Amino acid sequence: MNFQISGRQIDIGEALQTHVRDTLTSVMGKYAGRPTDAQVIFSKDAHEYCCEAIVHLSTGLTTQAKAHATEIYAAFDLCTDKMEKQLRRYKRRLKDHHRSRARPVESIGASSYILASGDGQDESEPESLQPIIIAEMQTKIPSLSVGEAVMQMELQGAPVLVFRNEGQNAAVNIVYRREDGNIGWIDPT
Repeated sequence: MNFQISGRQIDIGEALQTHVRDTLTSVMGKYAGRPTDAQVIFSKDAHEYCCEAIVHLSTGLTTQAKAHATEIYAAFDLCTDKMEKQLRRYKRRLKDHHRSRARPVESIGASSYILASGDGQDESEPESLQPIIIAEMQTKIPSLSVGEAVMQMELQGAPVLVFRNEGQNAAVNIVYRREDGNIGWIDPT
């Protein structure tokens, strides 16, 4: 597994990097099978350390977790515990022997935009109805089943996931977390 361990405006020592490699290797070996790469980012926010970990699995799925603590090792351990809980919850689906994915999840490229929010300070009518684009990025849209999309959304901790539905001629679908705690599925067919 390839590791990318970095710190945002803090120095990461060799002991912490070794601890991260050993811990993630054991957790991923227990639950995920063949992870391809891991990215762990440490940062400091006032008196707390923040650890964010993203692990890409060989099936194309991604798991991610984030945690805060007053000690840097404690922040990583909390982050690893969250990731381990996610993987334990989905272990049966990740290692499904009845339906093994013959090839990794396919993805197509798409543009992702961040629009300026109308924070309500200026109540007058805007000059133009065109939104102000703050950032433009490239993103990937995976080709998944609905169940895999829900699992991927949960593993990433995301409120919404756009995907191509494998069962419906690769039509673009959306799964999202509703306010009542349930999962919504938008199928435009």
